[in-house]
Amino acid sequence: MRNDLTIYDRAADQWWSDEVRWVRTLKNLVPGRLKWFDRHIDWSGKDVLDLGCGGGFMAEALAMRRARVTGIDPASGAVEAARRHSGAVGLAIQYDVGEGEDLPYADAGFDAAVCVDVLEHVSDLNRVLAEVTRVLRPGGLFFFDTINRTLIARLATITLAEDVLRLLPRGTHDPALFIKPRELHVAMQGAGLVPGPMTGLGPRGVNGRFDLTFGPLPLTTILYMGIARKPGEHVC
Repeated sequence: MRNDLTIYDRAADQWWSDEVRWVRTLKNLVPGRLKWFDRHIDWSGKDVLDLGCGGGFMAEALAMRRARVTGIDPASGAVEAARRHSGAVGLAIQYDVGEGEDLPYADAGFDAAVCVDVLEHVSDLNRVLAEVTRVLRPGGLFFFDTINRTLIARLATITLAEDVLRLLPRGTHDPALFIKPRELHVAMQGAGLVPGPMTGLGPRGVNGRFDLTFGPLPLTTILYMGIARKPGEHVC
C-alpha cells in the first residue's frame, strides 16, 4: 500500500517519546524548515494555521515564536497526542481533526499557513490550495515543502529512506503524487496565490543519536520548500 496515512495514528502514543526513528526524523526537519521560513515572516502575534500538523512538532515551534497557532490533521490519534503534549508544556494551541480539502475555518482568518510533509499526500491538490487561499487574509503567506517528482527523489525517499535505511515506514509515499516545482507554481497561481522563492531542503549533518539533521540546500531535485502570498497588504 502506498501513501499509507495510517502510520501517523499508529505512532501517536510514541510521538513525543523520541523512541521511533522516523518520528524523530520528522521532528528533526522542523528546525531546518524554520531556518528558511523565519527569514520571511515575524511569527509573533500572527494567527497561523499548521495544515497537516501531525503530533504537533511544527505547531509547538511556531507557538514558541509567539504565534497564535491552530493545527489541523486527519489523523485523530496524532492530533490527540499533540493536544496532550501542548497542554503538558503549557502552550495554548488549538487542534482540530479535519482535511485540507475542506477546512472548517472562516474566510480570511489567518495571517499565514504552514503546510509541510503534506502536499505529496493529499487527494486533491488544487482544492487544498484553494482552501488555503480562502482562509488566508490579504497579504497572508503560505509556507510549504514537498517532494519533487524526479527519479532521484524516488530513489532517495522510497528506495533509500523507506526500504533501506527505514527512516520512514514502507508505503509512506506514492511517487505518483510527488509534485514538480513548476506544477506547484501553476497550481498556486490557479488558486489565487502569488508564488515566491523556493529552495531545496535536505540533510546537513548528523546529531548525537546518528539521526540526520536538515536545512536549506541550493538544489530542489529531491525536497524543496517555498512561500507564496495571497494578494493584498503584507502582514509580515
